Amino acid sequence: MRTGGCHCGRIRFEVDAEPARVSVCNCSICTRTGYLHWVVEPSAVRIVAGDGEWTSYRFGTRVADHRFCPTCGISPLRIARSDPDKITINARCVEGIDLGALAVERFDGREWERSHAARAAAERGAPIS
Repeated sequence: MRTGGCHCGRIRFEVDAEPARVSVCNCSICTRTGYLHWVVEPSAVRIVAGDGEWTSYRFGTRVADHRFCPTCGISPLRIARSDPDKITINARCVEGIDLGALAVERFDGREWERSHAARAAAERGAPIS
């Protein structure tokens, strides 16, 4: 069980999982926030403080739900466009993780459609064109 949250502690969570890998994205919002994506099943996450108190920000396709603490501005979790049925945790907001020891996958969010299609093909074992 891992715990984490925003900087001020208003939003706190527990996650019953261990990060095998994380990803970094170069899209406009991830570049600015420094988000380190750890995608988990919703059943593995429990909000223990501040549930529903976050500020949501959506842009572009309005699928991704970027959730920020209204007090300190940190984004500890979100619903990603690429994995809308999962929760993406900002690994930088999880206590006790050695970020330097994690495998980091790069995702080209500036070319989202092409990158997402390539990632989906790779997960299926299909050749990448």
